[in-house]
Amino acid sequence: MSTTSTTYSVTGMTCQHCVNSVTEELTQLPGVSKVDVFLVSGGESTVQVVSEDALDRGDVQSAVEEAGYQLV
Repeated sequence: MSTTSTTYSVTGMTCQHCVNSVTEELTQLPGVSKVDVFLVSGGESTVQVVSEDALDRGDVQSAVEEAGYQLV
């Protein structure tokens, strides 16, 4: 099975709780198998999402916003 890895920038995260919130929301998207967040407190954090197929950016943005943060 092939997978797609996509990297996003997210602002507003400052702590591990933020990381957990974003990870939880993104892992609920269909086909997502892994989420890695590289936290830059108060700056642009990098979020790498591994999924079965390419994700719709709007779905990713909605999930990030549901967690309380902004997709750049």
